[in-house]
Amino acid sequence: MEDFKVFYDEKEDILYLAKEGQEEDVVELSPMVNIELDSTGQLIGVEVFKASVLFKDVIRSMEKRLQTT
Repeated sequence: MEDFKVFYDEKEDILYLAKEGQEEDVVELSPMVNIELDSTGQLIGVEVFKASVLFKDVIRSMEKRLQTT
């Protein structure tokens, strides 16, 4: 996962992990999570829609940790 970069679209609330490559196929893993594959079937992207809702417990935990440091 070292090649992946993380992007967050605050307006659309989409978390996106991506690496270079040409998207050939998109697979819906769950109603709010898609993966993108290149022509060889290699993972090049992960889209998480409504990320703040999906990760709200993780975000709260991270906020608490940051407040204590």
